[in-house]
Amino acid sequence: MSPTPEPPPPHVRAAFGARVDDPELLAGGVAWRCGEILLKPAVNTAEAAWVAQTLDLLEPDEVRVARPVRSTDGRWVVSGWSASRNLDGRLEPRHDDVVAASLRLHAASRFLARPRFLAARQDIYALADRMAWGDEEYVLPEEKGGRLYDVLAGSRREVQLPAQVVHGDLFGNVLFSDGSAPGIIDFTPYWRPAEWAAAVAVLDALAWGGADAAIVERWSHLSEWPQVLLRALLFRLAVHALHPRSTSTSLTGLERASQMVLEVL
Repeated sequence: MSPTPEPPPPHVRAAFGARVDDPELLAGGVAWRCGEILLKPAVNTAEAAWVAQTLDLLEPDEVRVARPVRSTDGRWVVSGWSASRNLDGRLEPRHDDVVAASLRLHAASRFLARPRFLAARQDIYALADRMAWGDEEYVLPEEKGGRLYDVLAGSRREVQLPAQVVHGDLFGNVLFSDGSAPGIIDFTPYWRPAEWAAAVAVLDALAWGGADAAIVERWSHLSEWPQVLLRALLFRLAVHALHPRSTSTSLTGLERASQMVLEVL
């Protein structure tokens, strides 16, 4: 059984102006709500500071972003914690709206320079990303998705799309509120084409969100669509094979999604 996460200590809450006596652990067990402020552990200080600085200035059209909060002395990270304003909204299976929000967000982020910390990332998501794009090789457990990965990897073809800063994990991180634009939380940066980020959102919706198969066709006007969709599938298969808590149920979703991807290759 996983240990219960520790709430942000009082000095961290005070530093960000979150003077709530009883922080509320949100679903997912990562972020804590302290009134109008959310606090979450910063696994990588450089990345957390970069995300905060970026979201403080980013102004995408018709998209809300969870604005970061500085500490009283101007820092973005205090004792391994970062803070942002609570964003109103709820998760809804509006998969096409998530993809549309992705494109609007990345129209605004295409001017950002590549963050230096990305090259040093060594987590399973970074490894899976590099594998999906052919930048690195790694032997994956066959029974956890490695077999399917190996079969599909041979269908990769070179793509001619510009890389930029993208949010590579939008599924489950877009909130909807009546009368408001979609709200995007937990920015996870990658240096890949905007079309790939949209494809990851589509792939996740197919695998785990109950999206209809026609969503693949609805976004097929995006450049290099079959190949970015394939790389999104390879990315998720590699993450699944590498993740210690992956399950046969989650692999079933990816196997189902792979059938829909194969139809467009």
